[in-house]
Amino acid sequence: MRLALISDIHANLPALEAALADIDARGVDATFHLGDLVGYAPWPNEVVALLAARGITGVSGNYDSTVGLDYRHCGCRYEDPRQEALSHQSFEWTKAACSPATRQALAVLPFRLDLHPLGGHGAGPCLVLVHGTPTLNTVYWTEDRSDEFCLRMAGLAGLRAGDLIAFGHTHRPWHRVVGGIHFVNTGSVGRPKDGDARAGYTTVDLTAGGVDVVHHRVRYDVERTAGAILDSTLPDEFAWYVRTGGGSLEPPAP
Repeated sequence: MRLALISDIHANLPALEAALADIDARGVDATFHLGDLVGYAPWPNEVVALLAARGITGVSGNYDSTVGLDYRHCGCRYEDPRQEALSHQSFEWTKAACSPATRQALAVLPFRLDLHPLGGHGAGPCLVLVHGTPTLNTVYWTEDRSDEFCLRMAGLAGLRAGDLIAFGHTHRPWHRVVGGIHFVNTGSVGRPKDGDARAGYTTVDLTAGGVDVVHHRVRYDVERTAGAILDSTLPDEFAWYVRTGGGSLEPPAP
């Protein structure tokens, strides 16, 4: 069983389209999303509609639940006051741009999905999908988290050796095994923060013989996204952010 996991699309339709095309070429059995479908780019309705048309289900990111339920902020963590101010602009823009149908779709996304890809009738790995952690979708599960932290989260999720838990939220892909449990950050489709502007997603192959996790990067028309941001009333800084893979909010020096 081969699964594709996509996360943190953040309303970047060109990146999503490219990622899905690459996924289709790999012949996966199913695709699931790990939340944060909207925010920061100008296609929230189109992204949600495309996922629905493709039958791709998933879990709620912090941006999804807060937009869908008209919360006062997105629950994001800010690196400095400027990013905080820009984030508030993005959140208000996104809430205004989302159609009632989009907001309803975001509001009803589940917090967690448990998958048994080899069949629920027998022994086999469980794959748990969340956005941030099993306790909160706003907590950043970064690669430098300790093994103790990972095992504590696994215990809260009810996982045991051979199982997997996949999440996003940090926009940086990583994978490691602790105590026989696979911890998988799937990266970001639409707003990477690792300096690589390409769309990112992850495939997980599960067989009776084991687990194989692969992170993928896909080129897409970044300029289409950047241009659409600049043509919208979203902050111009977001165009430079997607162009640099999260490296900078500033245009290059002349």
